[in-house]
Amino acid sequence: MSLRFSPTPRGARLARLLATEQLRAWGLPLDPARQIVAELAANAATHGRVTGHDFGLLLYVIGDTLRIEVTDTRGDRLPHTQPLAPDAESGRGLVLVAALADKWGVAPGLSPRKTVWAEISVSP
Repeated sequence: MSLRFSPTPRGARLARLLATEQLRAWGLPLDPARQIVAELAANAATHGRVTGHDFGLLLYVIGDTLRIEVTDTRGDRLPHTQPLAPDAESGRGLVLVAALADKWGVAPGLSPRKTVWAEISVSP
């Protein structure tokens, strides 16, 4: 599945909903994949937003691994986890992705793009 979305909260929500439907169609477990998609899409809409440029969502399975890729046009802003204050109201998205995914990372793309990816095992 490969789709593009507006870099807005609505676009991030639609990415999560359509990814959930694709996972159902493939007969794969919904979680933690939909939670990872939600976090990466929200980050793309919030931190990777460039007016007039959509973000992309790509889901595919190779063997027993589901790969989730979210591409935005802010290659100059690389994501990273950071220490959080106990009362912080945001900043936990990548910490959650790191906890839920088997692996995750960032890959540079054609300028000005970057792709944040996560992999999870979907073996029975």
